[in-house]
Amino acid sequence: MRRRLIMLMAAAVPLSATFLPAAAGAAGTRCAALPVAAPPGATVEAVTATAQPAGTVSFPDSPIPGQPPVTDVPARCEVTVTLTHPGGNDHVHVKIALPQDPKRWSGRFQATGGSAYLAGDFGFPLATGVKAGYVTAATDAGVGGDPVDVSGWALDADGRLDTALLTNFASRSAHDMALIGKDVADRFYSRRVTYSYWTGCSTGGRQGYQEAQAYPADFQGILANAPAIDWDRFAIATLWSQAVFNETSTHPSPCVVDTFTKAAIAACGNDDGYIENPADCHWDARRLVGRKVVCDGQTITIDRATAEAVNRIWAGPPQLGYGPNKGASLAALGAASSPFFVADTWAKYFVTRDPAFDPKELTYRTFDRLLRSSERQFHDIIGSDDPDLSRFARAGGKLLSWHGQADELVPTRGTVTYRRQVKGSDVDDFYRLFLLPGVTHCGGGTGPQPTGDLDALVNWVEHGQAPATLPTTLTHSDGTVVTGAVRPVH
Repeated sequence: MRRRLIMLMAAAVPLSATFLPAAAGAAGTRCAALPVAAPPGATVEAVTATAQPAGTVSFPDSPIPGQPPVTDVPARCEVTVTLTHPGGNDHVHVKIALPQDPKRWSGRFQATGGSAYLAGDFGFPLATGVKAGYVTAATDAGVGGDPVDVSGWALDADGRLDTALLTNFASRSAHDMALIGKDVADRFYSRRVTYSYWTGCSTGGRQGYQEAQAYPADFQGILANAPAIDWDRFAIATLWSQAVFNETSTHPSPCVVDTFTKAAIAACGNDDGYIENPADCHWDARRLVGRKVVCDGQTITIDRATAEAVNRIWAGPPQLGYGPNKGASLAALGAASSPFFVADTWAKYFVTRDPAFDPKELTYRTFDRLLRSSERQFHDIIGSDDPDLSRFARAGGKLLSWHGQADELVPTRGTVTYRRQVKGSDVDDFYRLFLLPGVTHCGGGTGPQPTGDLDALVNWVEHGQAPATLPTTLTHSDGTVVTGAVRPVH
């Protein structure tokens, strides 16, 4: 289960790559270490450069599995900048991949985000970005390359929170990457970046929103999908099911829980097997009380306590007022005795700073206490939910987001809530959010999949053509492909 969740949160992107060279490389700019201006508050420790030949890029299966090879990647220069923040005792790596041939560069810079507890990925995003003509960058924020295990950086030897590294992960390193990446591109090609973009999903989506809020001049265009914003609350709210199961004295198997999801889709869904607008689905889990289901070879009768527990998980904690949408799998956020790993880690290493803390023992009272503690300690560091985007708007920035209505990891309504909090009558002029029915976390699922989202953002930034719709494709069970479009939230 954890392996599958990592693939979902990371969109299956790995951290390193094996390059299979083509028969001949491309001539172009010399690949060598070059001087780099340190961002304010940082010191550059080292700069290295490695020439990589053209060809196919393949990726290992760890720590993030399942990423397909990228073919026809042009020859490129990979510049790695190591920096530190005095007093922070950190060592941050920023990798920038630049097309070796200046003619292959579009003049655009693209910074890429991370997933779960990974600040960025040095493999797949760099290869695909360079192939598309971008100078592309990623950062590890000094926290390493494991999206799950934070035991090596969250706490120091005395069990105290490493605030420098958390600050890096939350916001500082994305900003540093923006400055360093553009500086390296300017020096490498002896001409300035024309347009700069951010792309990311999940943690990468949160990083993009944080950039718009705190560093509005870093990027002209931000593509930030399924953003894990409101992190200080999201990362505890997704433990709500553990308190619900304890308070209702129920511990249903995954098969039983999935029965409720399937029943909701059957009641509210369409012929393609997804719910077009979960907000309009008022189906009550108690409709299944007394129903017999076969799970794991046993016949089980659904009882009222289990049905009420599922209703409460859908409703979410009262402190937020929302949970996962009906129709979204509850395998991660509604699994009895198996807390969502991102939330489990946040509670153990950051909020309580006790690796032995057990979220499976939460009650409504201790859940509330844990949530309030996370808000009090971390909202100012990693909340990423400031609705004041006026500086971003004045800088001419454009923020484009989509979020799947069947997202099983980051509840969709958190993003909708944020969008409605952004002030101003002109919000659509700089921020557009699209909701995709039947689409799971960062893509996938039975619903129409987004296509051309980065192209839509580029067209908006460079030609002033705001996307009235976001194009989609839906593949039916018989193989028929249907194109469509969704309209933004207003």
